[in-house]
Amino acid sequence: MSAPELVLASQSASRRAMLSAAQVPHHAVSPAIDEETLKEALRAEGHGARQLADALAEAKALKLSIRMPGALVLGCDQTLELDDGAMLDKAVDREDAAAILRRLSGTTHKLHSAAVVCENGVPVWRAIESASLTVRPLSDAFIARYLEDEWEQCRWCVGCYRIEGPGAQLFSAIKGTHFAIQGLPLLGLLDFLRVRGVVAA
Repeated sequence: MSAPELVLASQSASRRAMLSAAQVPHHAVSPAIDEETLKEALRAEGHGARQLADALAEAKALKLSIRMPGALVLGCDQTLELDDGAMLDKAVDREDAAAILRRLSGTTHKLHSAAVVCENGVPVWRAIESASLTVRPLSDAFIARYLEDEWEQCRWCVGCYRIEGPGAQLFSAIKGTHFAIQGLPLLGLLDFLRVRGVVAA
């Protein structure tokens, strides 16, 4: 019997790159969900940052899984939790990005990366991996120069940074895997995919 098809319910370039670099056969399809409305509803229900990432990842995977019987559909999401427990969303524009970076400057925050795999409309695997990141004190001049160079690439990233790019310059300390920081608990996913025959054991 052939291995099931892996579908990434996302158009995230970083997640696609991680899967491709790990030689995981897959293709990506947008789940086409109203993420902001769903996020607001989940927050109103009292979901914290870790719960929110998990619930959004599941919603994306379920939406496509129902339409794609037999496939393993991977949904992912990532939330940023400040040191006071508040959550940050993606920047709406460059001015908002500068405000976010000023807020993160000199503090430690957490990234929660969740992944859920659904098959035939049922969750069959899930993981949440967290990383702790300490941002060094950032000058306004550095923030302005950084966003001048990086805005078009980092505008889609919660926290306004790509750890695999110039965003590495923001940090003085990091605890956690680069995979989690880029939005996918990859090692646990690979274990599951080996069991299911998607990648070699």
